[in-house]
Amino acid sequence: MFQDITIEECSELRNRKELVLIDVRSPSEYEDASIPGSLNIPLFDDQERAEIGTLYKQVSQQAAKERGLEIVSAKLPAFIKTFAEISGNKAVFCWRGGMRSKTTATVLSLMGIRVYRIAGGYRAYRQYVVEQLNDIHFEPQSFVLHGNTGSGKTAILHKMKLNGHPVLDLEGFAGHRGSIFGAIGLKTHNQKTFDSLLLEDLLTYKQCSYVLFEAESRRIGKISVPDLMMDMRDKGYHINLVLPIEARIQQIIDDYKPWDNMDECMRSFRLIKTRIHTPIAAEIESCLLSEKYHSAVELLLQYYYDPRYLHSTTEHDELVSSTIKAENADDAWVKIEQIVKEVMNSTQSV
Repeated sequence: MFQDITIEECSELRNRKELVLIDVRSPSEYEDASIPGSLNIPLFDDQERAEIGTLYKQVSQQAAKERGLEIVSAKLPAFIKTFAEISGNKAVFCWRGGMRSKTTATVLSLMGIRVYRIAGGYRAYRQYVVEQLNDIHFEPQSFVLHGNTGSGKTAILHKMKLNGHPVLDLEGFAGHRGSIFGAIGLKTHNQKTFDSLLLEDLLTYKQCSYVLFEAESRRIGKISVPDLMMDMRDKGYHINLVLPIEARIQQIIDDYKPWDNMDECMRSFRLIKTRIHTPIAAEIESCLLSEKYHSAVELLLQYYYDPRYLHSTTEHDELVSSTIKAENADDAWVKIEQIVKEVMNSTQSV
């Protein structure tokens, strides 16, 4: 028979790379939110799940079970084969550790495929994430990156992560860049996915001496940033990045690719159009429609984003520890790396 394991036991095995997680919920449930890194091998697809749910509510529990058994029986050979092709230890879960994961684990056990079942399912995992984000003690020194829109902060953090630095990519976790245009060209995440991805990296970097992240506001799109991150920001070493306007304009054009996302760009612009002086707003709109992206971005920075950024800096009582002037993001990340090294060396020598 199969064995139940707790979320904590599961986390320990995953940290040692000794466990493959398999979500047997429907594709839409998996798409909404799952345990990061898990595979999706659904016992029922979305249509089948809806049919069984309707029978459960409108006919009886027994009718739902019988229809579920009928559906599962037809797909068992392929279902079992898929699991058999996955090497290593495996753990299955559903919404709350109920019938779907129990059925999967039991059938696989009968076929000689040993799997664990996660007690409490995804619901228990979600509760674990919320509790951890409230209770975790995260001690590494925080380096907080500031800079006007288009300063390449995300690109810099990505380069630093590729070079081995511990980075918390909050915008990556959110699937959103934080501004009114922030979702363009990205797959946005909900709060559950954001929290899970954040916790994964917090646990990964818990023993590091420092982490880097961008100075985000309380909200990134529809995501609410946890108190933990705001506390880390308040206590951090603040680095202000200053890039020439031309470099910022090019960074924005490279990031947003307006030629591929014009409808989204126009929809987003019209949400802020009334906040910009009417003649300037009309000029920006005209530039976007005529594909004069450089001029449109320059006007947006000058008359909307830079004034808003200046105002936002007064909302936090933060002392900028270092200011970096760079020609572009490639130039900037090297200078930031040097600052991190100097600060950490001075801290360790005290």
